[in-house]
Amino acid sequence: LLSQTNNAPSNFSWVDPGKLAGLALPRMTAEYQYLLDNGIHHLVCLCERKPPNHDTCPQLQLHHIKITDFTPPTPAQTDAFLSIVEKANSKGEGVAVHCMHGHGRTGTMLACYLVKTRGMSGADAILETRRLRPGSIETAEQERAVVQFYQRTK
Repeated sequence: LLSQTNNAPSNFSWVDPGKLAGLALPRMTAEYQYLLDNGIHHLVCLCERKPPNHDTCPQLQLHHIKITDFTPPTPAQTDAFLSIVEKANSKGEGVAVHCMHGHGRTGTMLACYLVKTRGMSGADAILETRRLRPGSIETAEQERAVVQFYQRTK
């Protein structure tokens, strides 16, 4: 893995190295380039609007799943996200997911990924996501979405 450069997007970290990372809203070409340089070919945007300047790095494929701030993803949105990650990873391509600050919506999706890939319970996935990315999963509804995802996939 490349060393952290100052072009790393805000709040960037791997949850599953080479496969899935979370970050805050990227704004600059250098941040998109950083993702590409680290093997990330897919950026999933959970904000209402697409991130600025995302078209400056055409090799980075943008996927837009609109989730209102502080609300949980719907089951369909969670499935869509996990399907993007699965398809990308099967081709050896990494995925990064972001919302505004990389905490609530991003953390919720990352926790669902841990439930799916590591067979963790919802509660354990939430704790692990918060350990890896402090501040993750901000509301009781977001916590509930992770637990419900776990119950749905058992």
